[in-house]
Amino acid sequence: MARNLSITGVFYAGGVTAVAGFVDGVGFIHFGGYFLSFMSGNSTRSSAALADGDPSGWLLAMSLVGCFVLGVMLTTLLSSRVRRYRRPAVMYTSALFLCCGALLGESGGVYTAAALAASMGSVNVSYSRRGEVSLGLTYMTGTLVKLGQQLAAALSGGSRTLWIPYAILWSMITLGSLAGAFSYLAAGLSVLWLAAAAMLLWASLGLLRERRLNRLAANT
Repeated sequence: MARNLSITGVFYAGGVTAVAGFVDGVGFIHFGGYFLSFMSGNSTRSSAALADGDPSGWLLAMSLVGCFVLGVMLTTLLSSRVRRYRRPAVMYTSALFLCCGALLGESGGVYTAAALAASMGSVNVSYSRRGEVSLGLTYMTGTLVKLGQQLAAALSGGSRTLWIPYAILWSMITLGSLAGAFSYLAAGLSVLWLAAAAMLLWASLGLLRERRLNRLAANT
């Protein structure tokens, strides 16, 4: 999917990925090594917690996985009903969950984590085709595999540029998580408002783009 995006599209998707990385960087430190967008990591943490005799750690990890999946479910149902502006609607929903997490803040405890995990699940529905996610925005393992494949293709005489979109997506989530970690250390969970504002901005830009494309289509 990334190879089919325009340069503008790649950087737009990269901006969303950077916000997700920011939230994950904040959450990883605040919640003691648990992830808000990387559910493979939480699945591993749950097994490690059980082996270590830590049922509360297992419960937290599984709760985050459940809330992530719930966010995916809710926005999938929403996007099936809001076809015309599906992507902005999905991103506004993710922003709403982010605002809930920011409002709950320190006092929200596990509920704050739940809202943030649901937000990260929601945003992954932004790029989907025929009901299936076509571009994962918060899990980079598949992106890195595709990056490696395209680099190998470039060395074997194939396209010399198809690896670039995957490198951009990975770089953006990495830079986003770095910014989130440093921001959290400087100002605590209040920095979640920055993530919520960024997601709202990106959703609004997406809405403006969709409206422009619809007007162009109507005039042709």
